[in-house]
Amino acid sequence: MTLKKSRFRKILGWAVGLTVLVIVALSAWLYAPDKPRAELEAAYAGQYRTVDGVRLRLRDTGPRKAPALILLHGFGASLDTWEPWARALSAKYRVIRFDLPGFGLAGADPTGDYSDARTMRIIADLMDQLGVDRAAVIGNSLGGRIAWTFAATRPERVSRLVLISPDGFASPGFAYEKPPEVPLLLKVLPYIAPRGMLRENLAVTYARPEALTEATLTRYRDMLLAPGVRAAMLARMGTTVLHDPAPILARIQAPTLLLWGERDGMIPIANATDYMRDLPHARLVRLPNLGHVPFEEDPARSLQPVERFLSEPTP
Repeated sequence: MTLKKSRFRKILGWAVGLTVLVIVALSAWLYAPDKPRAELEAAYAGQYRTVDGVRLRLRDTGPRKAPALILLHGFGASLDTWEPWARALSAKYRVIRFDLPGFGLAGADPTGDYSDARTMRIIADLMDQLGVDRAAVIGNSLGGRIAWTFAATRPERVSRLVLISPDGFASPGFAYEKPPEVPLLLKVLPYIAPRGMLRENLAVTYARPEALTEATLTRYRDMLLAPGVRAAMLARMGTTVLHDPAPILARIQAPTLLLWGERDGMIPIANATDYMRDLPHARLVRLPNLGHVPFEEDPARSLQPVERFLSEPTP
């Protein structure tokens, strides 16, 4: 009996030791520290401007006296996501895109406040600094929700509105008037950034996953590894409170283009029905065989309806 107990203790000890070794090895394999800011700033173009205490990275291209466009990216993205569209649009428009606080090379907001109200103030103050009184605002996903909220709360500053698969209506895990519960597994986000897992998450945003290039994947991962970004993303997720969009959308007076990939795997095109019901001056353009980020997946085709919309006479 004593011999059996001794063997059991040895086996248990080996198992515990092996488990610890596996955990340590797995942690070492998955662990990804932040990249040095200087290295990232050298690799990714942008100018820097401090707005309300946040050091924003932005790109401001095109004729200064041309009509202004402001492009707002989605969750986990950066201003670089717009590059193909920005190059084309800069021939006729002043194109302003920037990393939203908590993403890309903007880094964390020192106040820790990622509320919509603070974001609205930062956009308005950035416009003031750049001498832009009014602009057409284009937003995707999270940036879409920010865009339509800005158009509703500051209508005098928005001439037109383009919403690309916008976020905002309640969905599983996101109810109105309460912050979501951040899954425990995501709490390790500030310490890991496995390339394979990121590839799987990004592939869902494409109708054709093969269109996701290695260069694009590298850019998203670099921005994820920017100092403070992963913790800031968790902070934003934990404090985001959705409000019923219907009364907010009803206040928007700007002509609105709703652009949606028919094969969007993130926010399905069925959600367009809600927006078309509540937006008073909207039209919907469906994009066959495109997903959540059509400006990355097929920039030329997805930009065509936007260019037509922007060139229409002001009503």
